[in-house]
Amino acid sequence: MIRRPATAKINLALVVGAARPDGKHEVATILQRIDLADRVALQPASGLEVHGFAEDSLVRDALVALAAAVGTEPAWAATIMKSIPVAAGLGGGSSDAATALRLANETLPEPLVPERLTAIAADLGADIPFFLKQGPQLGEGDGTELTPLELPQDYYVVLVLPTAVVKASTAEAYAAFDQREGAKGFRNRRAALRRALAQIERPRDLAALPANDLATSPVADELLARGAFRADVSGAGPTVYGLFTRREDAAAARKALGTLGRTWLTVPAWYG
Repeated sequence: MIRRPATAKINLALVVGAARPDGKHEVATILQRIDLADRVALQPASGLEVHGFAEDSLVRDALVALAAAVGTEPAWAATIMKSIPVAAGLGGGSSDAATALRLANETLPEPLVPERLTAIAADLGADIPFFLKQGPQLGEGDGTELTPLELPQDYYVVLVLPTAVVKASTAEAYAAFDQREGAKGFRNRRAALRRALAQIERPRDLAALPANDLATSPVADELLARGAFRADVSGAGPTVYGLFTRREDAAAARKALGTLGRTWLTVPAWYG
């Protein structure tokens, strides 16, 4: 049996445009792994088994797709050990699926090259190809067109998952975005993101990135008031992150906001 961590991500920026002909939205997003992770274990088996997380669909779908791509039956037993909160905007399901793909691919007599594995991942979900890459990435198009980024990694991340917030589905978040005509000005916001990216040299420069187009939260203001140099919602939410230069400030903020819901103190990660 082989095991790997499946790290979470935050969206350091998420700029959203209009729906495309394929029904997906045009986006420009900065994806950053963080050191909060599920674990996925996998071994060859007589059939397909997925244990440990009854709500899983993506890992199962990923293994079926990999088997189809190589012309065989899915014959792996996978176990998911969850630490990343579910449906929280942190990409846990996508990361689990990408990790299962990597592990299962390693068991094949002739493993697929990275490009073919990425193509399978892109068909399964917009975030999954990111979790096959190293380091932060700029995601464009539907989010699967990835460009590696050189971004500072020396800061602390406080996550807050508010107890009182009911998570809307990603589809609902995009529908609400369309109803308020949120795509207006997309090109200008995307250009602002690219200008800000070009000027990032130190962690505090991340503060110049545009805010999340899909979701906002008053918790971000609470994190900023407690010393975060940037705070925003990750993905479609509801998790809110705050970025801190000093660990002491991050720890104090986490403690102070613990009454709002579940909290974590973590750091950027390069690879799962």
